[in-house]
Amino acid sequence: MVEPPVPGHGQGARPGSGAGLPGGRDGRLAAFAEDGTRDTCPPGAALGVLLAELSGPGCRCDGATDDELIGLLGRWAAMESWVAASKLGVLRELIRRRARPGTEGHRHGDLPNAWDEGVGHEVTASLGMSLPAADKMLGVAWELGARLPGIAARLADGTIDYLKAKIVAEELFVLDDEHAARAEAMIIDDLAGKTPGLIGKLAAGAVASVDPDGTRKRREQAERDEARVRFWREHGGACALAAYGLPTDAALSANANVNQRAQEYKKAKVSPGATMDQLRVLGFLDILNGIGAAARIAQAQAEAQAGQAGAPQPGQDDAERGRGKPAGHDGRPDGGGPGNGHADDGGRNDGGADDGGPNDGGADDDGRNDGHADDGGRNDGGADDGGRDDRAADDASGHGDPGAGGHGSGSGDGPDSGRPDGGSGGRGDGAPAGGPPAGTGATGPALPARINLTIPFATLLDLAERPGESHGLGPLDPALARDLAAAAARSPHSEWCVTVTNAAGMAIGHGCARPARTHQAKHRPPGSRDGPWAFTSSDGTGTPTPPDGFGSWTITLPGGRDLAVDLGPVPLTDCDHRYESRGYQPGDTLRHLVQVRDGKCTFPCCSRHARESDFEHAIPYEKGGRTCACNAGARSRRCHRVKQSKGWKVEQPLPGWHVWTTPSGRTYTQGPMKYPA
Repeated sequence: MVEPPVPGHGQGARPGSGAGLPGGRDGRLAAFAEDGTRDTCPPGAALGVLLAELSGPGCRCDGATDDELIGLLGRWAAMESWVAASKLGVLRELIRRRARPGTEGHRHGDLPNAWDEGVGHEVTASLGMSLPAADKMLGVAWELGARLPGIAARLADGTIDYLKAKIVAEELFVLDDEHAARAEAMIIDDLAGKTPGLIGKLAAGAVASVDPDGTRKRREQAERDEARVRFWREHGGACALAAYGLPTDAALSANANVNQRAQEYKKAKVSPGATMDQLRVLGFLDILNGIGAAARIAQAQAEAQAGQAGAPQPGQDDAERGRGKPAGHDGRPDGGGPGNGHADDGGRNDGGADDGGPNDGGADDDGRNDGHADDGGRNDGGADDGGRDDRAADDASGHGDPGAGGHGSGSGDGPDSGRPDGGSGGRGDGAPAGGPPAGTGATGPALPARINLTIPFATLLDLAERPGESHGLGPLDPALARDLAAAAARSPHSEWCVTVTNAAGMAIGHGCARPARTHQAKHRPPGSRDGPWAFTSSDGTGTPTPPDGFGSWTITLPGGRDLAVDLGPVPLTDCDHRYESRGYQPGDTLRHLVQVRDGKCTFPCCSRHARESDFEHAIPYEKGGRTCACNAGARSRRCHRVKQSKGWKVEQPLPGWHVWTTPSGRTYTQGPMKYPA
């Protein structure tokens, strides 16, 4: 063999035993070379043991040539597929054992066409994945076992991985059994070595060939059932907004409008040096926020005339400043043009099992996403962008010490939650159409977004650099938290709550703010800090007076507006039943405090916000259960139904602690919400 020009790359000559490589050489490695017997051997338990031995500690693969190293890599990938196929096989057995009653005559082979709704919850709790992702995986397991045995075999033998098998199952889902079998036969021999995107095209082409009407059905189904707008926080801290299931003609028109707006901005030099992608983002946001092209261009020209065009404005984004990734960063000459950001994912941007896509859940897995967020490890807006109460926006939280010895933290919900003094509504008044964009400085317009902010008071007071949090955004860096809080404070519609936490971040006290009376605004403790934000006791002493250590406090917002807050205890590990209702329905205060304490649905892997969940009794009311914080928890509607189904039980040994028992007898415990520390 000829050695490559660069040592260590390419096939190279195979060293013999004792050739000076670390740890010597195992002769079995030769079988994993390109012409070796093990390079294409089927995966299984015996192969796994051999691979582990040859890979060695740290998988350094001592003694292996580059050729053999690639062979080991390929067989490890085949093992991964084999493990995925085995996991799907176990899921199929769970489906058999949880067949929905009354479906005995509706089966595909030995698989029922429908199963209990709680199966997804059992999978979620066991694997630590979201409910939509669990539903999706159950659907793929059913499809491969019931209708696509050839694809199942290719997954088991390592020809394809789970993502590719899932793509095929999604594409062929719209076909009846006969057409699905024909489509599978058309592509089964062409899957090896193909990327997910190419496999998606193969499967889509097969659908169009065997049943042209199936392509139309899939498109119409997507437009009807999968249409949604999603909002989530990206890994870099910026946000993403996307729409799915759009009618093709309307989407093409909208994309053309965004491109046209970007061209207008480029011609007018709105942001010199910005890439077309950045200008498209700016145009996209301006169109959605009702900011006309003329207003944006006029603002840019005014800044240029004032000599400010090159200076970043507080709160201004990269697109407005002309900063960001250089042209062509995504492989396009000008960094522009529509695209999905992935070269070979078939236009799905799947992300594997929990990509937050439509629930393809087999014949009958309770439909679709059910609104649970947390698909793919990011909040894609399932619980925040279209729920019943999406207005909670601005509950600044006190990380000062209001005398309770804890950490203050904010929580709350919208004004229609039913409690008398409101919560953090944050409807915002936004920028008027044609006006300046939101977020362009500390003196800019109020926050137009409807989100939920939790911000440590120490961060607002510049006493610490502790991150904030948003239910729709996740962690917020301190600078962003302060900017968003300032924008919320400018809105007269924003509503505020204060939550006091213990050292673990759990809520122990809470109060909802209301406009302060005139005499309250005059009280300031001696030596209080001069600044835009303040949190002081209302009697001017700086210390709480009631025995429980909470008392009355005043929040001073930027601009001098004062809000009064009466803090009271949150039932956490003890309950004096002070908020108990004698009837089935809770009072407004009780409902709100349970939402603050729990934060979200109390099923461990469900991320539905507590505001959008049911107030649910652990011990049913009709069986003597109290309508009180010590017997109540937030449950999403789906989790509520599962809790009431056969074999499920929820106990509450302490207020705020929820122990779920599944039909298999396993238990899972969910504690109270932990607010930013």
